[in-house]
Amino acid sequence: MTSALAERIDRDFLLNAFRDYLSLEAGHSPTTITAYLRDLRRLGEFGLSRGVTAPAGFTRPMLRDFVFLLKDLGLSPATIRRAISSTRTYFGFLIGEGLLHEDPSDRLETPKRWRTLPDTLGVTEVEALLAAAATDRPLAWRDRALLELAYGAGLRVSELCGLGLADLVLDDGLVRVMGKGSKERLVPIGRGVIGIVSVYLHTLRPELDRGASRGRVLLNARGEPLSRVGAWGIVKQATERAGITKRVTPHTLRHSFATHLLEGGADLRAVQEMLGHADLSTTQIYTHVDREYLRSVHRQFHPRG
Repeated sequence: MTSALAERIDRDFLLNAFRDYLSLEAGHSPTTITAYLRDLRRLGEFGLSRGVTAPAGFTRPMLRDFVFLLKDLGLSPATIRRAISSTRTYFGFLIGEGLLHEDPSDRLETPKRWRTLPDTLGVTEVEALLAAAATDRPLAWRDRALLELAYGAGLRVSELCGLGLADLVLDDGLVRVMGKGSKERLVPIGRGVIGIVSVYLHTLRPELDRGASRGRVLLNARGEPLSRVGAWGIVKQATERAGITKRVTPHTLRHSFATHLLEGGADLRAVQEMLGHADLSTTQIYTHVDREYLRSVHRQFHPRG
């Protein structure tokens, strides 16, 4: 999409006002706002192709056609669900502002949610991955701190890269995390994580910080805040060095954090709190993994398993 087309859509479909609403009233994060606007620019482009030049021109059948288009484009169910959520929020905003009197998205159906098991690592694999960063490479302590925090606190990659020095409450064994929707939570971390992070903070990080760190914990080789792409690269390299053949991302470590807690007997609501899930149903996907573990224990130990 060209910048001129994007500007036209933003103007004609009132997306600039919607952006202000998301930021100032709804309190969404910049990442969420960017995703919502991307979805709605796609909707606006679709509308223009159908002769729609303003929000009032959308009809229920047209919005259903838009969802079918997203499916035809091969987008994932999660992306389509978000686009539907963006669309509903957008029309809700227009109704609330008195700019529309009828909501064409009120009967828009969400595609059936595919509840697949998240990719996870076994405990032995995680240990191998963490150990793979403990080398004589120049940034090894930074890499190890990243991996320990990702797995030890179950952080999203955006949360990991956004951690500030003031967010580490190491004396109390806690990490303060600013999650989705600017919701703050405290996540406990173990002694092993504290030890690795402390070494990084007192040795390598002062060498990296040349005044451009913005107070972030994890820095790149230039002393700037580590990007999400950089974090993905660190995990990928550690995976290769550990000889793990699975596809491993920062989110894999978050999945593994949750799964291992549940397998160890942790309460689902406690895991929900640590993950920063607003809805318990989001956390419940991990109970599928937990049930498989319980089945294996049952088969192994029960007389009629």
